[in-house]
Amino acid sequence: MIIDQQLRTRLETVFAHLRRKGAEQSIPPLGSLSARLETALKGKQPATTNVAVEPRVAVAFMTAAVEIWMRAVHSFLVSASLTGASPIWASSCGYYSSHYSVRALAHLLGYFQLYKRKRIVRLELHGGKYVCWFDPKQIHDREHRFYWKIVKRDQHFAADPLFSDNNPEDDISDVGHRDRANYADHVGQLAKFRALDVETLKRRVQFISEIMFTSPPIPRRSHFPDVEAVQVVAYQRVVRFRQFLDAILGGSNRFWSFHRNPSWADGMIDFQLSEQGTLGSLYN
Repeated sequence: MIIDQQLRTRLETVFAHLRRKGAEQSIPPLGSLSARLETALKGKQPATTNVAVEPRVAVAFMTAAVEIWMRAVHSFLVSASLTGASPIWASSCGYYSSHYSVRALAHLLGYFQLYKRKRIVRLELHGGKYVCWFDPKQIHDREHRFYWKIVKRDQHFAADPLFSDNNPEDDISDVGHRDRANYADHVGQLAKFRALDVETLKRRVQFISEIMFTSPPIPRRSHFPDVEAVQVVAYQRVVRFRQFLDAILGGSNRFWSFHRNPSWADGMIDFQLSEQGTLGSLYN
């Protein structure tokens, strides 16, 4: 895959700000991106569409992306841990791992939903200056469709079968499968609860990472609880984000070099994929 030079330049420029301090302390406090965007809009007319912003706003897009990707990793491990204990929650946690990976990619691409102000925010870099566009949120811009559509329509991911529009009305749909786990009556999948030990978790993660397929097994509502499919695509999407950022930043960025291997997941996940043609690394 050829990465668009404009996007590459923007990400390299923004991530450069994160080389200047200890990576351990560089994730900002809860809600920092929302707060900084709210401040940028404060006092502006309701119809305001674009605002010049400080570099720290752009930086918060990137730290938000990496932080929510780490939530994707964490949710995947929770899902794997619950495989036998609770198919319902293994399925739900696996879905949220996928969603967090997709949302992380959308933040890298410069998109964020500003919930309270009902705006869709788009970050751009023009002549070394950062600009945020604030577009009105539309009725169909819901959390579990918006970020997925942004990623699927981007030139880097449009042809990648791991990503979809995530239409809840389709049978083959991550969110449709999640909806059955969360909202349907009489699901009836309550297994006898057994806590998973670390060694069993490691074996499960390795098993998922080595599953071979010719096309991504997007979960189906009609196959609920399709736990293996949920976990396979969640793992693949976690790895995709990591590959994408690696391809842009390489090993030169202190912040990403620190966070790409979360210490709390050490020994449980290695982010490797079996050789699967176009479904292996797209960025070599």
